[in-house]
Amino acid sequence: MSKKIPLTLACGDYEIIRPLKDGTVKPDGIDLTVLTAMDSTTRHWRFLRNRDFDMAETSASSYVVARDSGYEINALPVFLHRRFRHGFVFINTSKGITKPSDLIGKKVGIKSFLVTAGHWMRGILEHEYGVPHKSIEWFAELDEDVDFTPPADLKINRLPHDKSVEQMLAEGEIDALIHSSLIKPIVNKDPRVARLFLDYKAEEKAYFAKTSIFPIMHVLGIKNEVLEAHPWVAINMFHAFNEAKAITMKRMENPRIVPLAWYREAWEEQEELLGSDPWEYGLSERNRHTMETLAGYSYEQGLVKRPWPVDELFVELGQGRKRGVEFRI
Repeated sequence: MSKKIPLTLACGDYEIIRPLKDGTVKPDGIDLTVLTAMDSTTRHWRFLRNRDFDMAETSASSYVVARDSGYEINALPVFLHRRFRHGFVFINTSKGITKPSDLIGKKVGIKSFLVTAGHWMRGILEHEYGVPHKSIEWFAELDEDVDFTPPADLKINRLPHDKSVEQMLAEGEIDALIHSSLIKPIVNKDPRVARLFLDYKAEEKAYFAKTSIFPIMHVLGIKNEVLEAHPWVAINMFHAFNEAKAITMKRMENPRIVPLAWYREAWEEQEELLGSDPWEYGLSERNRHTMETLAGYSYEQGLVKRPWPVDELFVELGQGRKRGVEFRI
């Protein structure tokens, strides 16, 4: 009987990994345990700090800082979570904030400074709207996934355990908040809180049209010791992730599986705006540009000691020209 190596994968409970989780897709040579019952911030901490998993979906911005700090990890160019971020900038409605430049000199909450959602939005605000990240006083609720020394002129306040950035925004203790998720005051329609970008989808579409960036939130981290002991795991897992996504996307084309009236129209709009595979893995020209931008923000914001080329951030997956495409006996 052939022997497979046991590996753990921690990731979100996404449709695009469902065939891996239910065993429809079996990575060649690997006995995979998939763990999905934890939130993102817990998973990132447990992988980066505790080293609990062999592989894990982890914060892209925290990963860049971890590599710069010498953590014994690498990553596969598998991007399980992407999201445009203009719709996750929230304001207190009593503060007179009507446009991005009004954030200059304001108090802005974040979950933590390395959260990728905030990292992207800081860069976007600076480059697209003229709001320097150092012109803002930041209030972080959580400890960082990875310790770093902020530049001396970067204003970051770490909140005590009993403080919540969502509550502080609603009560006016801070002026604005950049979050990774929909916050409770928005869900509950609290009149004290609103979005900065009222037509955020239009802003996001314009941003993509200009930059071709569909922001990558997470990369697929893998321990160096796994790669050293079994270097073939990287390519085999990459193939498995691609196979799982292909199966899922084929299934998701069918509007009958989703209880939404205009689901198929939304699917077709996405394809028209973002292309046939906006969730593509690998270092395509577009993915390379996106990761170069994110890593560039890390250096620009003083989070890493040197610029990180994209090729240094990901495992080499080359199999030779025209190999690995068509299987023949």
